[in-house]
Amino acid sequence: MHSEAEGGAHDEATRDFLAARPQLFGMAYRVLGSAVEAEDIVQEAWLRWQNADRANIVEPTAFLTTVTTRLAINFAQSARMRRESYVGPWLPEPVDTGPDPQLGAERAEALGLAVLFLLEKLNPVERAAYVLREAVDYPYKEVAGILETSEANTRQLVSRARKHVAAERRERVSRADHRRLMEVFLAAARTGDLAALESVLAADVVSYTDGGGMRGASKFPVVGRLHVSKYLAAFAPRFWPPLEIRWVEANAQPAVLVSAGADAVALLCVDVSVDGIDRILWVLNPAKLAPYVASLSG
Repeated sequence: MHSEAEGGAHDEATRDFLAARPQLFGMAYRVLGSAVEAEDIVQEAWLRWQNADRANIVEPTAFLTTVTTRLAINFAQSARMRRESYVGPWLPEPVDTGPDPQLGAERAEALGLAVLFLLEKLNPVERAAYVLREAVDYPYKEVAGILETSEANTRQLVSRARKHVAAERRERVSRADHRRLMEVFLAAARTGDLAALESVLAADVVSYTDGGGMRGASKFPVVGRLHVSKYLAAFAPRFWPPLEIRWVEANAQPAVLVSAGADAVALLCVDVSVDGIDRILWVLNPAKLAPYVASLSG
């Protein structure tokens, strides 16, 4: 028989974990770019929390954040090797942010698919430092403790990550402009209107398709306004006519879900700067689409 005190302590431990869980998931997801992998990490953190000597833990959230971050970094190191053998471009797994706009973070930083895609170029420790500072808003001193490094080194890690993101992304536009340009782009892509496509694309636009090796998905990025416009216009007559579109939200930005009947075919996201649409992200891989679509209907 469990004593009442043990039962009460267990209930409190569960409450502490559930209170921290959205932040833990949001952080692990940003470090890994995969909701499925982030769920696994959070589950492992729960097991460690159950087995921890909680009597000496003053700040449950700090303890859980530390455990989750270290698990995510270790996992990211092995995930990198798997991603190197991925067929075609690897894009982050989209998440539905409609019901939880912050996705467990203080603010919706480091959440857009294009930013997560850029963060893939960082090593896992730099990425974790950036996420803890920018998304969870932890002070440098706390980030240093979690990463078991000095505060000065932590500042360098975050600074390097910020510079990398800034170098790759021009000034962004408002959400309303993002949606407006995306609407023009979608109409032009569906009709194969070259002139309209060229009017909304940045000169150095890149289109990435994550098909996970499926037949017909482009295995290489398409680069430049002219190439991307021609590429989209060429497959418009075959691709769009049988499909329905639905405006959704993915990663705190407007997105378009493309379906054939009850089956999701693609999720389209774009990154928009003051120069126009500069990244087009097509998530076609069914393993990444299925959890996203399931969360929409949930």
